[in-house]
Amino acid sequence: MNRSKHLALAFLLAAILCAASFPQAAAETRAVTAKPFVLGVVEQFRSGVLKEDRTLNIYLPPGYDANAETRYPVIYLLDGSADEDFIHVVGIVQFNNFSWINRVPRSIVVGIANVDRRRDFTFPTRVDADKRKFTTIGRSEKFISFIEKELQPFVDKRYKTNSSRTLIGHSLGGLVATEILFKKPELFDKYIIISPSLWWDNGSLLEMKPEILNATFSRPTSVYIGVGKEGFTPSMPPRVMEEDAKRLAEKIKATRNRSFTVYFDFLPLEDHATVTHQAVFNAFRMLYPTPASN
Repeated sequence: MNRSKHLALAFLLAAILCAASFPQAAAETRAVTAKPFVLGVVEQFRSGVLKEDRTLNIYLPPGYDANAETRYPVIYLLDGSADEDFIHVVGIVQFNNFSWINRVPRSIVVGIANVDRRRDFTFPTRVDADKRKFTTIGRSEKFISFIEKELQPFVDKRYKTNSSRTLIGHSLGGLVATEILFKKPELFDKYIIISPSLWWDNGSLLEMKPEILNATFSRPTSVYIGVGKEGFTPSMPPRVMEEDAKRLAEKIKATRNRSFTVYFDFLPLEDHATVTHQAVFNAFRMLYPTPASN
C-alpha cells in the first residue's frame, strides 16, 4: 500500500473515532452544565436618614411563599455583607431549621451590608486619640433611627414578617446592639451581643442608666452575651474584653426586671476573630431551649 493510501486510511479511522465519541462528549458537556446556587436576594434602597443607598442581603426560609398566610420572625444581622457574616450565619439558621433539629423557627435573615461601620456603630467619644484616628465616627444615633424608621418598616412591608425580631452584632456591632438595647429596647425582642466593644469612650455605655431599668418596660426580651478569650482592648487605658462583657450581663440582671432573660457565655477556645460563629450557634441553643414549632 502506497503512502497516499496509508494517509487516506488514517484520516478515515480518525473521522470514525471522532464521530463515535461526539455523542458521549456532548452528553458529558450537558451533564456538567452549571447553574447558579441561590442563597437569597439582594435588595437596595435609598435611606433618607443616612442620605445614601443601603444594601440588604435577604435569606428566605424553605417554604416561604409571598402569597401564603404564614409569617416569619426576622433576624437582623449587622456586618451582613456576603464577605462578612451573612453566609455563615444563614448556614447556622438553616441548620437549626432541619426537621431533625427543629430548634429555631424558620426565619427571614436580613444582612445589613456595611458602608462605614465605625461611623454607624459608634456614638460620639470624648477620647481625643480616637477622634483623630477615626474621623467619621459617632453617627450611631442616625443608624439606629435608620433601623427604626426605614429598615424595619421596609422589611415588614416587603416580606411576610411577624412581630419577633432578633438583632445580632459582634465587636463594634455588639456596641451598637448594646446601645439599642439600652436606648430603644422595644426594637427587638432578642439580642445576640458578641464580644461588644464596650471599651469605646472609656466604657461610658456601661455607666449609663438604660431604659430597661424602668419598671414599666414589660416586653419579654432575651439577651445573649458571648465573649471569647480576648484579653486587653485597644483602648487607652486598656480594658479586658471578657470583664466588660460580664459587667454588661450583670448590669442587665441587676435591673431585676422580670421581662428580661439574660445569658452570659464565655467561650475560652475562641478569640475575637473566631468567636462569632460558635457564639451564634450557642445563642440559638440558649434562646430556644426547647424544640421550636415551625
